[in-house]
Amino acid sequence: MSAQAGTFQQNGNLAALAAAGVSIWLDDLSRDRIESGNLAELIATKSVVGVTTNPSIFQAALSKGHAYDAQVAELAARGADVDAVIRTATTDDVRAACDILKPQYEESGGVDGRVSIEVDPRLAHDTEQTVAQAIELWKIVDRPNLLIKIPATKAGIPAIAATIAEGISVNVTLIFSVERYREVMDAYLEGLTKAKAAGHDLTTIHSVASFFVSRVDTEVDARLEKIGTGPALALRGKAALANARLAYVAYQEVFESGDTYAELAAAGGLPQRPLWASTGVKNPDYPDTLYVGELVAPGTVNTLPEKTMDAFADHGVVNNESIIGLGPASQQVFDDIAAAGVDFVDVFEVLESEGVSKFEVAWNELLEATQKTLDQAVAQQA
Repeated sequence: MSAQAGTFQQNGNLAALAAAGVSIWLDDLSRDRIESGNLAELIATKSVVGVTTNPSIFQAALSKGHAYDAQVAELAARGADVDAVIRTATTDDVRAACDILKPQYEESGGVDGRVSIEVDPRLAHDTEQTVAQAIELWKIVDRPNLLIKIPATKAGIPAIAATIAEGISVNVTLIFSVERYREVMDAYLEGLTKAKAAGHDLTTIHSVASFFVSRVDTEVDARLEKIGTGPALALRGKAALANARLAYVAYQEVFESGDTYAELAAAGGLPQRPLWASTGVKNPDYPDTLYVGELVAPGTVNTLPEKTMDAFADHGVVNNESIIGLGPASQQVFDDIAAAGVDFVDVFEVLESEGVSKFEVAWNELLEATQKTLDQAVAQQA
């Protein structure tokens, strides 16, 4: 079903979220979504103005159904290997999504209408190879509304600065701690400074910083339950929102009152918007829209799995007082959790390591599944 102008009406709850300044991006992409008109329909009915992908999403897309069989067969006939097949299929999907979102890109002045593609997660600890692949993906997709996703690992930080310096727009992913987020913002400003010196037009360089939310509660709650005291158990479900709200305080310090950004802004530099990622609720005891309605502030992005998007469309409530001004209260939550015995340094190290590992596993599963399809195509052509 195609989404012709005027055919559909925007959902009221999601429209209210967008009106509050939150850009709604779909956390999923597949050939079926593109070719069936589903993505266009979500734009027309769910206020979707962007798309994010990751290795797990592509693993699910390429491993189910037969949407990619014809393309795999064609590539097999050309002698393509499994890496080439995956690169071609995924970049084709992302390019198509960029084209579908071109009107949102143009209407927003380049702020939205964005589609993200991630570098190979096996490169998460290799700065030079990450930069090289970021440049390669940017050239292959060849769309101005693309974002290259680079993980905020120690090796990723300098890769972010170097990629921005090339004039390439970046979605920084797998951010869990405010401390690492500050490093990410510094890398962005460093990249913008170098891009300016190289003569790039700063108004064309965009970036978002993807701050993961639900996984923080999952990890911290498990530790609070292990501690088991009354005060510890009372703090369950509070860490993730507090963490995100403290991240927004850091964002305000850098982009609303920081001298370095002020100088770059005068030259056309844009703020690196906070993006709330991993916003699907994993604990069934919590409201299924918790990490959407309670993270509302102008100039932010929320990337939603479709299940969470549908839940908010059905019964979501926008809390316009859910971030701004809550820095001190959020810090108190963190202090209380630490006092209960939770080691946040260890929490964030575990989450980052697990995040990279999960994407590596998904990528390897994608390689295996695609290799089987490729082998079958070769056998049929023999």
